[in-house]
Amino acid sequence: MTTSNTGTGDVDPAVREELARLRDSIDNIDAAVVHMLAERFKCTQQVGRLKAVHQLPPADPAREARQIERLRALAESAKLDPAFAEKLLNFIIAEVIRHHERIAEDALTSNGTSEP
Repeated sequence: MTTSNTGTGDVDPAVREELARLRDSIDNIDAAVVHMLAERFKCTQQVGRLKAVHQLPPADPAREARQIERLRALAESAKLDPAFAEKLLNFIIAEVIRHHERIAEDALTSNGTSEP
């Protein structure tokens, strides 16, 4: 399989086909990642409501540290850069904490202004 260097965009049909196949797989994986994140956030919303009802803090640094260590180990075994995995998890954790804070604020507001 070769490509043309003429700059006209002429690409060997076999290369074009392989690119399309790989890109289709990437698109499928991206869709799966989005759906998995949506499911994860549904669970963390439930955790946030439970924490709010029981007046627990939105963040749990000990759990977060365990999760980061666990994810780094999983990343290493999957041949994924552990630093990248940690950055991704930190981003997700920050968003979860933001959601938990909002849920707690909403719980306080609704408890003070409406019926239980």
